Amino acid sequence: MVPSLKPVERPLALGEQVYHKLRSHLRNGMIVAGQPLQEVQLAEQLGVSRTPVREALRRLSSEGLLVSDGRSFVVPALTLDDVNDIYEIRFLVETAAIRRIAAFTQSPAMRRSIDDALAAAMRAHEANDADAFREANISFRAAWLALVPNPRLVRIVEQYADHMQRIRTLTLGDAQIRTIVLRGLNRITAALAVGDGDTAAAAMLEHLGEAKRSFIAAVGLADEDPQHR
Repeated sequence: MVPSLKPVERPLALGEQVYHKLRSHLRNGMIVAGQPLQEVQLAEQLGVSRTPVREALRRLSSEGLLVSDGRSFVVPALTLDDVNDIYEIRFLVETAAIRRIAAFTQSPAMRRSIDDALAAAMRAHEANDADAFREANISFRAAWLALVPNPRLVRIVEQYADHMQRIRTLTLGDAQIRTIVLRGLNRITAALAVGDGDTAAAAMLEHLGEAKRSFIAAVGLADEDPQHR
């Protein structure tokens, strides 16, 4: 055995690359509800065979981000029951996750990426730059999730947040909604800065509640929700 040899870094498998590419497009709202996704067309666009595309589509389907529709897959149009179910999970897992990191976010060094994302969101809001605000909002989530020590919990948070991300991309074009979102990010960050896990969890719960209400209004489900009547 040669002691100095280290494992060779392998590039992501094609199926994994296709999965991340499609997932990114879903999150950014570039693939809309009802738009058919077919193996042959996607394989041609991506310059790969049908096998990795098939693997990626099935994986996204297993996560609930796509549903089978004959010979293609589509983004599902969520019902009010779907939204309630997804947010019930988000209320549980994201509050638990943010509470976990509060034990060490009093350190400015540990919190730097969170603070930077919040500052970027504030600048974007002042400049009325919806695209920059969306990017800052994504960066804020990525920053605090990077501190969660449980990778399984992170995967669950990301999976169910992705169900909502495509609509959040649209709703953040509304300045009033951006104001509400920014208020939530400020409350979460302030709680993390003093290491208060319970207050951070409460701020996250309120933040998600506002996001849920915005989502329901954006997709036209408000008439079906007793809380909006």
